[in-house]
Amino acid sequence: MYASAPSTELDWRSIYPPEVSWSRPLDAKPVYAFLDEAVQRWPERPSMDFLGRRYSYAELGDLVDRAAQGLRELGVKEGTRVGLCLPNCPYHVVMYFAVLKAGGIVVNFNPLYTAREIASQSRDSQTGIMVTLDLDAIYSKVREVLDEGVLHHLVVCSMRDCLPRMKGALFGVLKRSQLASIAGDERHVTFASLISHGRMQTPAPVVPQRDLAVLQYTGGTTGSPKGAMLTHENVAANTQQVSSWMPDLEFGQERILAVLPFFHVFAMTVVMNMGIAIGAQLILMPRFDLADTLKAIHRKRPTLFPGVPTIYTAINGAANLNRFDLSSIKYCISGGAPLPVEVKKEFEGVTGCVLVEGYGLTEASPVVTCNPLSGSERKEASIGLPLPGTHIEMRSLEDPRQPVAIGERGEVCVRGPQVMAGYWQREEETANVFVDGWLRTGDVGYLDEQGYSYLVDRIKDVILCGGYNVYPRVIEEAIYLHPAVAEVAVIAIDDHYRGQSPKAFVRLREGASLDEQELSDFLSDKLSKIELPRAFEFRSELPKTQVGKLSKKALQDEEVARQSGGGPDADAAEASA
Repeated sequence: MYASAPSTELDWRSIYPPEVSWSRPLDAKPVYAFLDEAVQRWPERPSMDFLGRRYSYAELGDLVDRAAQGLRELGVKEGTRVGLCLPNCPYHVVMYFAVLKAGGIVVNFNPLYTAREIASQSRDSQTGIMVTLDLDAIYSKVREVLDEGVLHHLVVCSMRDCLPRMKGALFGVLKRSQLASIAGDERHVTFASLISHGRMQTPAPVVPQRDLAVLQYTGGTTGSPKGAMLTHENVAANTQQVSSWMPDLEFGQERILAVLPFFHVFAMTVVMNMGIAIGAQLILMPRFDLADTLKAIHRKRPTLFPGVPTIYTAINGAANLNRFDLSSIKYCISGGAPLPVEVKKEFEGVTGCVLVEGYGLTEASPVVTCNPLSGSERKEASIGLPLPGTHIEMRSLEDPRQPVAIGERGEVCVRGPQVMAGYWQREEETANVFVDGWLRTGDVGYLDEQGYSYLVDRIKDVILCGGYNVYPRVIEEAIYLHPAVAEVAVIAIDDHYRGQSPKAFVRLREGASLDEQELSDFLSDKLSKIELPRAFEFRSELPKTQVGKLSKKALQDEEVARQSGGGPDADAAEASA
């Protein structure tokens, strides 16, 4: 499958953790097979808990088979693109597997997208059917796209119907203003109507190596959003790779806190698909709210808690943390952004769990590397070892066909069964992102002699200071060492002398105080003069993406506006704590 290339690659088998096999077989199978196997093995086991409403695996399997048959009646066949514009709720899990069983391709949509963004992605992916909720905040935007003629059918799910009976009744009364008025025309199909056609007896045939399971939109390693074509083999392989990384898992017994949104590829694989594959109970949360998350951990007792650094940072800084018992958590995998060492240590201290940093990208379904969760050495600031069956190599920044030596910085390149088939209808961009069968990630990193990978930064985020490469991640790690700092993001700003210089945006812990001079003095022996930020800006909040990661793009846009005379918003004005 992969072309050969000159290589300085390590022998992963000889350096791999003894409790995990790098060469373990990975079954190429339909993604929906994970659900069918779970239903057969654990029919009475709870599959989902949504705000107190529980579903067994048998109930989930029945709903999926009924929804799959309903989709077939609606015209879904092999290759039909079906959009899911849903928050974390039972419908997302049901419809994800139903689309795949019907032979369709899932296209994930962020429910916080604007109507324009939903329409643009629908056109590009050729999505004609969308599944959404009857909440006006989401439905009204999707309805607008339907009225434009971009979509031809909406499957509308009832928020009230997926809640516990009492909560559902109260929701219908107290939250009536949040519910949309749903049109009764033939373009609209209620979820209740969709599942009224009986059960699908035979799922669509799938060739895992060829047939697409998901079109997952991403900005890619560069450029505008485009659909990463993830086959059933890609997604199924990554699901198995992640579960095999945790050799102490108790199949049929684990509980996963599902606070990361399923429309994001990290949660799709590491939370939903892996959770179903191991017969776990998914504790579904529609969005991240600090108070609700702490209560859920205290009451529901999750054992696994995948997240992003901002979530762990928020928990570390909770004012009333000692009121909650977080000791049920065994393992946490952090992804989506660099995990500061201090955040990791503090979170492990308050929970007693093991928190490790992993690394991935949408184009790899998404997980590529992770620090060992048990038995083997976990290295601070490292993104760990490649998952089973995964090859990783650093290539020259000048010539991506040339590997660099161990310890030297280069572009992170990846091969493995989880790597995408390419970008949807983007042949040129697909060709640009692959070299000799290796996926170019656009990240700069290096390998040590034990095979552990370290990220330095994104190629596009490197700050060019007077001919020197300065890496924001290095600066951020140094700033996080200060006990008063809760969050930090470093970007490039124009410098008439050096070309560019770093600027740090900082949010302090509640009740802490720090000024620019104090922080600069603190960093004086931790950063070189060229790395020391030229400017600091203290904020009460830092902008975040819709997935919860710190948004450097928003900060960069503000800087551009400031330089052009527009200035930042009033609440983003510079302030000292």
